[in-house]
Amino acid sequence: MRYVNMVLALLMALFAFVQLNDPDAAAWFFIYIVPGILAAIAAFRLNILTTPGGTAALAALTLASFAGVAYYWPKTPGFWRQDVWWETETAREGMGIMIVAIVLVVVFYTAWSARRRVNVPDQA
Repeated sequence: MRYVNMVLALLMALFAFVQLNDPDAAAWFFIYIVPGILAAIAAFRLNILTTPGGTAALAALTLASFAGVAYYWPKTPGFWRQDVWWETETAREGMGIMIVAIVLVVVFYTAWSARRRVNVPDQA
């Protein structure tokens, strides 16, 4: 999972930096960079996310991303087609939030799995 989280961290950083020419760049930079930072933490400092506070914060952010998906869900028919999202910003934003939610689910799963492995008593 380390390599998966590394790739996701790089992908989110790339997404964040290409937002800099967007009219609402600050908001979308933040929306993309936070999951990127969390994916990097999951890749290199997983113990931070496996603490009770880290897991709770990660769970809250993951749930918030689901709320974001519900809020930004594209209303444009066929939003997943390139000719639609290439021209329609709301479709791109909706798909971006979906990607954020997927990244946070992967990071949460990584932290949850690591925490579970640590808390499993020996089967002797």
